[in-house]
Amino acid sequence: MSPRIVLALALACPAALVAQAEFSLPLAQVAAAPLPAAPLGQGAWRFMVESGWAKLPADKNLASTHGGAAVDKAGNIYMSSDGPHGIFVFAPDGKLLRTMAPELANLHGIMIRSEGGKEFIYGAVNKGKAVKLSLDGKLEWTIEKPMQSGFYDQPADPKKKPANFAPTGIAVGPDGRIYLADGYGASVIHVFSPERKYLKTIGTRGEGENQFKTCHGIAIDPRFSPVRLLVADRENKRLVHLDLEGKWLGVVATDLRRPCAMSFFGDHVAVAELQGRVVILDKAGQIAATLGDNPDQKQWAAFKLEPEHWRDGIFIAPHGLTFDKAGNLFVQDWNFSGRFTKLKKIAAK
Repeated sequence: MSPRIVLALALACPAALVAQAEFSLPLAQVAAAPLPAAPLGQGAWRFMVESGWAKLPADKNLASTHGGAAVDKAGNIYMSSDGPHGIFVFAPDGKLLRTMAPELANLHGIMIRSEGGKEFIYGAVNKGKAVKLSLDGKLEWTIEKPMQSGFYDQPADPKKKPANFAPTGIAVGPDGRIYLADGYGASVIHVFSPERKYLKTIGTRGEGENQFKTCHGIAIDPRFSPVRLLVADRENKRLVHLDLEGKWLGVVATDLRRPCAMSFFGDHVAVAELQGRVVILDKAGQIAATLGDNPDQKQWAAFKLEPEHWRDGIFIAPHGLTFDKAGNLFVQDWNFSGRFTKLKKIAAK
């Protein structure tokens, strides 16, 4: 139903809006003015939206896109969702190649790593584990709740509940150590050996140094030597750097709009911000470009915003994203109906 029809129905019969109250925003939201089609971004970071890029057969839908995205060496794009199909694998032209791992419907942050000439998917599962998969979806191993950390013990006060274990992000260091961000649980980062033995925990919950408030995304930052950990400290609205031992190196960027995930291209990093925007930062953490900035704050992080209210080039709730080798950017919005957008990079003039 178009916004104009919804408006007419609402004026004629207010009850028309009541029937769709579960998934609709207020009338002022429905009548939001469309923005002109134009390249997104600024300077060297300009993109065009490839509308309808993701091609799905009639029996498939993205469902709730509450996950992550990654690209393999062949250029295929992997996107996880909360729906019944698990991971979607798209060819570079948007054709759906396959779906896999339907048992991992809560697969959240994902990354792809090459090991001995073979690629593997590492993923953080909201429902309390981390996994390693082959590119065809075969389970290689699982990491369960690290009780040795002490964060999940029953508190002395019986009225208090132990922390949940709800991982949101995962990264693997050059030596194979695994960094697992428990963003929806204790807001700490657990470190495991390549053999999956628990080693230690980084940080505590809070707003200061060596603290996180929903450490949602984590990645190895290859722009420095030695490489560092980059953490999306979402509810503190900042990115922070740690060394590979977990030592606090400092805040990279502040006043972001609830950063969720990162992807690198050269000396820049794209950040998915849940509040309606993707931002590209340089190596110093300064903004080089903003993409798809939603001018309507009521739409920021609006999980139940219906597709009829989407506008190409305007984001709702960027949650996962990835560059491909050509600098094209694939952005997943957190949305009940499922939204995955390709931004094609335009050559700099």
